[in-house]
Amino acid sequence: MPRSNEFFYRHIAQTSELPLGLEIEKAMGSWIFTLDGKKYLDLISGISVSNTGHLHPHVIAAIQAQLGKYLHTMVYGEHIQSPQVRFAKKLSEHLPVSLNTVYFTNSGAEAVEGAMKLAKRYTGKTNICSFRNAYHGSTQGALSIMGSEEFKNSFRPLLPGTTILEFNDLSALNQIDEHTAAVFVEPVQGEAGVVPGKNDFMKALRNRCTEKGALLIFDEIQTGFGRTGSLFAFQHYGVIPDILVCAKGMGGGMPLGGFISSSGIMSSFVKDPVLGHLTTFGGHPLSCAAGLAAFEVLESEGLVAKVKEKEALFVSLLQHPKIKALRHSGLLLAMEFESPDLNQKVIQACLERGVITDWFLFNATSLRLAPPLTISEEEIRFACRVLLESISIC
Repeated sequence: MPRSNEFFYRHIAQTSELPLGLEIEKAMGSWIFTLDGKKYLDLISGISVSNTGHLHPHVIAAIQAQLGKYLHTMVYGEHIQSPQVRFAKKLSEHLPVSLNTVYFTNSGAEAVEGAMKLAKRYTGKTNICSFRNAYHGSTQGALSIMGSEEFKNSFRPLLPGTTILEFNDLSALNQIDEHTAAVFVEPVQGEAGVVPGKNDFMKALRNRCTEKGALLIFDEIQTGFGRTGSLFAFQHYGVIPDILVCAKGMGGGMPLGGFISSSGIMSSFVKDPVLGHLTTFGGHPLSCAAGLAAFEVLESEGLVAKVKEKEALFVSLLQHPKIKALRHSGLLLAMEFESPDLNQKVIQACLERGVITDWFLFNATSLRLAPPLTISEEEIRFACRVLLESISIC
């Protein structure tokens, strides 16, 4: 196989000055193999995507079976496509009765955009609240409610009517008023460096939204599909959102996102105007077949039930004086160091020793761990040895 690194830098749009630049040959289970014969333990799962590991045989079989039937046939919602219907039915069977209708998209950012439109259309209101250090995507609407001014300033003007609140601050909820269409919240802030919502805060947020007639929208793009030790993180809080946004781990490695609500709320897209939200490729049959198969893997292998045990093993092993804090919610963990410089050195040292880690957009002092949920005890112990060795030499 010819090497492509020269053409990668010449013809692929770059978004940083120093991309990892690993030339991938194959990936399987928890491992990624490069063209130069090296192998790496993947501790970030493509940023919480490969929950069932790379190339899970059940997922691949489902993709291959669908390949022999049909690919794209018509824009979203016009033809009855079995992979979409079966996956939507499976999801609704595992969610509260008020979350029974799925709108499939291609990505998480698109799901956020659709949820924003749905909230405005259903409530007839225009204002949207979100939280500082939240990440909801990089498209214009999603960027407007992102909780980082640094990432937004170069792209203004953005959507009006957006308000950034302080996360886990009960007093901030007073800013949700009768003009608020929706409040977007991550139950665990991912890019902030794994910061969970407090129980009393989440319950107060639910009550305030109900009181003011605003829709509560949970962004579970990073936390969904077992990542935190339950199918979705909102289940830890005993709080039910009006709209659930998901992606990443949803597609079993294929591009897939979605927003889920009640049939009553979702029917707002049917008229005034008709075709109130459109996508050509959202819910592609290959992606839905893969997503359904990945969900079946979560069930058949009991992966969600094993998350807490694996989380506890990571926590017990990752003890080092240079680790200032270890925040964790299931298999989403953040190791905090004293400086961004030390964090980057540890990330690089791990890479040189065959372990892929990463940092967080809004927390440069913390190292990201989000391995496949299929990771074994032996792989966890190997990962932690490499992490501790890397920290010691930096």
